[in-house]
Amino acid sequence: MNILFEDNNLIICIKPIGILSQRDESGNENMMDLLDKHFADNNSKCKSYVVHRLDKSVGGIMVYAKDSKTAGKLSAAISERNFTKEYMAVVNGVPLEPSATLKDFLFKDSRKNKSFVVKKMRKGVKEASLEYKLLGTSESKYGEISLVRILLHTGRTHQIRVQFASRKMPLLGDGKYGSRDSNTDIALWSYRLAFKHPVTNEMMDYSANVPAAYPWNLFN
Repeated sequence: MNILFEDNNLIICIKPIGILSQRDESGNENMMDLLDKHFADNNSKCKSYVVHRLDKSVGGIMVYAKDSKTAGKLSAAISERNFTKEYMAVVNGVPLEPSATLKDFLFKDSRKNKSFVVKKMRKGVKEASLEYKLLGTSESKYGEISLVRILLHTGRTHQIRVQFASRKMPLLGDGKYGSRDSNTDIALWSYRLAFKHPVTNEMMDYSANVPAAYPWNLFN
């Protein structure tokens, strides 16, 4: 368990790739069970509360509440966009601009567990917005690739994955959205979280370095 910060109200930690963010009907290994075991091992009677999520194949920094009141305040901060979430991603190709804001209408098909960019607002469609900055380019066996840093404005299902894929820049390892590279997990990493502590009002600002593995190691 890689813990970056912990107090009586919340815990900031790094979710490994391949582990669920929360419990589900599969019964597979998940962060909530791991955290609850950590609390029990340290003689704490609290339990974990999820306030945001990462896909199973995505790793990086997360925050969990340790009581329902804190969970409610953190969830409200996220809904009100008083919560900074930054990601690193490796995408196929090179963005047309070194930095830009991407805005789309997204529709989630729950049966396929897949999101799609659509042209206009209708039932089930939500606005999605993010901004990115190009940090570097490199070469892979599938052509030129780019490392981008992403600031999320909204938190839609598969948002980063589908917004870049719709511009013919799927994330490496993301076969669901068009990547041909199966030599890696989805090249997306939760890099930084910043928010005001819901109890102490202290500014919390933590980051987690990307893995030292392909495709991240193709960039300085």
